[in-house]
Amino acid sequence: MNKVLLVGRLTKDPELRTTPGGMAVTRFTIAVSQNFTNKNGERGADFINCSAWGRQADNISKYCHKGSLVSAEGRIRTSSYDAQDGTKRYTTEVVCDTVNFLSSKSGSGSNDYQGNFQPEEMPQIDNMETADLSEDPFKSFGEEITLTSDDLPF
Repeated sequence: MNKVLLVGRLTKDPELRTTPGGMAVTRFTIAVSQNFTNKNGERGADFINCSAWGRQADNISKYCHKGSLVSAEGRIRTSSYDAQDGTKRYTTEVVCDTVNFLSSKSGSGSNDYQGNFQPEEMPQIDNMETADLSEDPFKSFGEEITLTSDDLPF
């Protein structure tokens, strides 16, 4: 199984491009803190190259910037190419299926916007209809059962 889950901060603003077929793709790098410290008590970081496609790419480019805290879920992809000097070069990146925005657009770190939707597409709570609770919605579910603590197996 090829599955990756990362949480870290973008090292620079994402780069949005479009393929000749019109598909959006963005590339970005996430700095992920290491779980151990060196002999000086400092934590290192791993810098993971990532890419995202389609609408996800558009949203990352629009709402994330250098320093944004994100979680990324996807798969590792390796490839190679021949450089101009004739040497073979190898690349590794995470192709992201899901990227969650863990810090606000302003970067304050609060969770007031998460996910892959544009704010105007998010439901407005004020306009949602509420259920009429004056009548029991479960009255037609059958006979009422009353349990006491003696009836519980634990």
